[in-house]
Amino acid sequence: MVTLHLMCGLPGAGKTTRARELELEHRAVRLSPDDWISAVLGPDPGDRALDAARDPTEALQWELAARLLALGIDVILDFGFWSCEERETYRDRAAALGASSVVHFIDTKPELLRERLARRRVDRPASTYLVSDPQLAEWSALFQRPTPEELIPRAAS
Repeated sequence: MVTLHLMCGLPGAGKTTRARELELEHRAVRLSPDDWISAVLGPDPGDRALDAARDPTEALQWELAARLLALGIDVILDFGFWSCEERETYRDRAAALGASSVVHFIDTKPELLRERLARRRVDRPASTYLVSDPQLAEWSALFQRPTPEELIPRAAS
Protein backbone atom coordinates (compact mmCIF):
# COMPACT_ATOMS: atom_id res chain seq x y z
CA MET A 1 0.00 0.00 0.00
CA VAL A 2 1.39 3.40 -0.98
CA THR A 3 2.01 5.55 2.08
CA LEU A 4 2.44 9.21 2.96
CA HIS A 5 4.86 9.61 5.88
CA LEU A 6 4.56 12.84 7.89
CA MET A 7 7.59 13.84 9.95
CA CYS A 8 6.42 15.61 13.10
CA GLY A 9 8.56 17.43 15.65
CA LEU A 10 10.39 20.59 16.54
CA PRO A 11 13.63 21.84 14.97
CA GLY A 12 16.57 19.74 16.10
CA ALA A 13 14.42 16.76 17.07
CA GLY A 14 15.96 14.45 14.49
CA LYS A 15 13.16 14.48 11.91
CA THR A 16 15.43 14.70 8.90
CA THR A 17 17.74 11.99 10.20
CA ARG A 18 14.77 9.66 10.67
CA ALA A 19 13.26 10.73 7.33
CA ARG A 20 16.50 9.71 5.58
CA GLU A 21 16.29 6.29 7.23
CA LEU A 22 12.66 5.89 6.17
CA GLU A 23 13.62 6.94 2.65
CA LEU A 24 15.87 3.91 2.39
CA GLU A 25 13.60 1.51 4.31
CA HIS A 26 10.56 2.27 2.15
CA ARG A 27 12.23 3.21 -1.14
CA ALA A 28 10.38 6.51 -0.75
CA VAL A 29 10.89 10.03 -2.01
CA ARG A 30 11.78 12.45 0.79
CA LEU A 31 10.70 16.06 0.38
CA SER A 32 12.13 18.69 2.71
CA PRO A 33 11.43 22.41 2.32
CA ASP A 34 14.82 23.24 3.85
CA ASP A 35 16.62 21.34 1.08
CA TRP A 36 14.81 23.23 -1.68
CA ILE A 37 14.93 26.63 0.01
CA SER A 38 18.65 26.41 0.68
CA ALA A 39 19.25 25.31 -2.93
CA VAL A 40 17.45 28.42 -4.18
CA LEU A 41 18.21 31.06 -1.54
CA GLY A 42 21.51 29.80 -0.14
CA PRO A 43 22.47 28.87 3.39
CA ASP A 44 21.63 32.18 5.10
CA PRO A 45 18.61 33.87 3.50
CA GLY A 46 17.45 35.63 6.66
CA ASP A 47 14.28 34.98 8.64
CA ARG A 48 11.98 37.09 6.45
CA ALA A 49 13.01 35.42 3.17
CA LEU A 50 12.96 31.99 4.79
CA ASP A 51 9.45 32.52 6.13
CA ALA A 52 8.26 33.88 2.76
CA ALA A 53 9.65 30.85 0.92
CA ARG A 54 8.30 28.13 3.21
CA ASP A 55 4.59 28.05 2.27
CA PRO A 56 5.11 28.20 -1.51
CA THR A 57 7.83 25.54 -1.27
CA GLU A 58 5.62 23.23 0.77
CA ALA A 59 2.78 23.77 -1.72
CA LEU A 60 5.05 22.78 -4.63
CA GLN A 61 6.32 19.79 -2.72
CA TRP A 62 2.76 18.68 -2.02
CA GLU A 63 1.95 18.85 -5.75
CA LEU A 64 4.91 16.57 -6.42
CA ALA A 65 3.99 14.31 -3.50
CA ALA A 66 0.43 13.93 -4.77
CA ARG A 67 1.70 12.89 -8.20
CA LEU A 68 4.14 10.41 -6.69
CA LEU A 69 1.48 8.89 -4.44
CA ALA A 70 -0.86 8.57 -7.43
CA LEU A 71 1.94 6.68 -9.20
CA GLY A 72 2.26 4.29 -6.26
CA ILE A 73 5.46 5.75 -4.77
CA ASP A 74 5.76 6.32 -1.02
CA VAL A 75 6.48 9.91 0.03
CA ILE A 76 8.01 11.39 3.16
CA LEU A 77 7.13 15.00 3.93
CA ASP A 78 9.71 16.48 6.29
CA PHE A 79 7.65 19.58 7.12
CA GLY A 80 7.47 19.42 10.94
CA PHE A 81 3.67 19.27 11.08
CA TRP A 82 3.26 21.29 14.26
CA SER A 83 -0.55 21.31 14.41
CA CYS A 84 -3.16 18.59 14.53
CA GLU A 85 -5.13 20.44 11.85
CA GLU A 86 -2.19 20.40 9.44
CA ARG A 87 -1.53 16.70 10.07
CA GLU A 88 -5.19 15.86 9.46
CA THR A 89 -5.30 17.95 6.27
CA TYR A 90 -2.42 16.03 4.77
CA ARG A 91 -3.78 12.68 5.93
CA ASP A 92 -7.11 13.52 4.29
CA ARG A 93 -5.30 14.49 1.09
CA ALA A 94 -3.45 11.17 1.12
CA ALA A 95 -6.68 9.23 1.68
CA ALA A 96 -8.31 11.05 -1.24
CA LEU A 97 -5.47 9.72 -3.42
CA GLY A 98 -5.92 6.19 -2.11
CA ALA A 99 -2.81 6.32 0.08
CA SER A 100 -2.37 5.35 3.68
CA SER A 101 -0.61 7.71 6.09
CA VAL A 102 1.66 7.55 9.11
CA VAL A 103 2.70 10.30 11.51
CA HIS A 104 6.27 9.83 12.73
CA PHE A 105 6.55 11.91 15.90
CA ILE A 106 10.14 12.56 16.93
CA ASP A 107 9.77 13.40 20.61
CA THR A 108 12.96 14.97 21.92
CA LYS A 109 13.54 16.46 25.36
CA PRO A 110 13.86 20.28 25.39
CA GLU A 111 17.42 20.23 26.77
CA LEU A 112 18.54 17.93 23.94
CA LEU A 113 16.83 20.21 21.38
CA ARG A 114 18.70 23.23 22.77
CA GLU A 115 21.99 21.29 22.73
CA ARG A 116 21.52 20.13 19.13
CA LEU A 117 20.49 23.58 17.94
CA ALA A 118 23.49 25.17 19.67
CA ARG A 119 25.74 22.65 17.90
CA ARG A 120 23.98 23.45 14.61
CA ARG A 121 24.78 27.14 15.09
CA VAL A 122 28.49 26.22 15.27
CA ASP A 123 28.68 23.39 12.72
CA ARG A 124 26.29 24.90 10.14
CA PRO A 125 25.30 21.63 8.40
CA ALA A 126 23.99 21.95 4.84
CA SER A 127 20.27 22.64 4.38
CA THR A 128 19.73 23.61 8.02
CA TYR A 129 18.85 26.98 9.43
CA LEU A 130 19.87 28.58 12.67
CA VAL A 131 17.31 28.49 15.46
CA SER A 132 17.85 30.58 18.57
CA ASP A 133 16.78 29.56 22.07
CA PRO A 134 14.05 32.26 22.09
CA GLN A 135 12.72 30.97 18.75
CA LEU A 136 12.70 27.41 20.06
CA ALA A 137 10.79 28.54 23.17
CA GLU A 138 8.24 30.40 21.04
CA TRP A 139 7.78 27.50 18.64
CA SER A 140 7.57 24.95 21.46
CA ALA A 141 4.61 26.90 22.84
CA LEU A 142 2.87 26.68 19.44
CA PHE A 143 3.62 22.99 18.85
CA GLN A 144 0.70 20.58 19.33
CA ARG A 145 1.90 17.14 20.37
CA PRO A 146 0.17 14.36 18.46
CA THR A 147 -2.39 12.36 20.38
CA PRO A 148 -1.91 8.60 20.68
CA GLU A 149 -4.74 8.19 18.13
CA GLU A 150 -2.86 10.34 15.59
CA LEU A 151 0.12 8.00 15.79
CA ILE A 152 -1.89 5.02 14.64
CA PRO A 153 -1.14 4.35 10.95
CA ARG A 154 -4.17 5.12 8.83
CA ALA A 155 -5.09 2.85 5.95
CA ALA A 156 -6.45 4.33 2.76
CA SER A 157 -10.22 4.43 2.73
